[in-house]
Amino acid sequence: MIRFIAVQHSYSEFLGPVEKQLENRGIGFTYFRPFTGQSLPVSAQQYDALWLLGGTYPPADREHVPWFEEELRLARAFARAGRPAVGFGFGALLLALAAGGTPSGSEVPYAYWTTARVTDAGAENPLARAVDGRKVLVAASGRVRLPEGVQPLLVDESGEWIAWRQAQAYGLLFRPELTPGMIEDIIMEEGRPLPDDISAVLEQARQLWTQSRETSDRVIAALVAELDLMQERRKPPVFTLRTVQE
Repeated sequence: MIRFIAVQHSYSEFLGPVEKQLENRGIGFTYFRPFTGQSLPVSAQQYDALWLLGGTYPPADREHVPWFEEELRLARAFARAGRPAVGFGFGALLLALAAGGTPSGSEVPYAYWTTARVTDAGAENPLARAVDGRKVLVAASGRVRLPEGVQPLLVDESGEWIAWRQAQAYGLLFRPELTPGMIEDIIMEEGRPLPDDISAVLEQARQLWTQSRETSDRVIAALVAELDLMQERRKPPVFTLRTVQE
């Protein structure tokens, strides 16, 4: 059976409509929630792909993200194993750091709608071509400079990267999994730092919901094809030790 890991960083941010996309393809997934104290797997060998979801804080904020090193090791384990990894928002930043990127700029939370623009590097990339010219919601905290040699596939209207790929890893700073309901839950999270214009972002999310669902469908279809997510990777057998009584 195809099995994915989805690492969740807040109760409000999960796979959203992506869950249905995976279920329709017969793909199983398991949520891990390090923010509750749950430990992450140390190996990629029992899973076919890794999904790193959005979060409240910048990934390298050691005070609020004490599991950072553990998640970084997991992302690098998937890279070494040559298994797919996809990051949304927080997850895109963490994957960029795992690949050799460096923190850049302010660490305050931000959320804004922008028109995605394909770059020269993304001109032949199916995901970039599927999203080019469409309105997308970018949301995260902090920025990361991409590793040397990695060029963005998509940028926003000001030229900031919003999607990149390196080998089997995709980082999307725009958020195909977010629904208006999830944004409402984010706003309601007690003590969560929020962008100043989050109410306007939510209103636009409601207005653009039909288009956003289509964008989400396009993104997942491209990821499935580009990362060969329907292929089950080899998994070593799991042995159970039994006590023999004489």
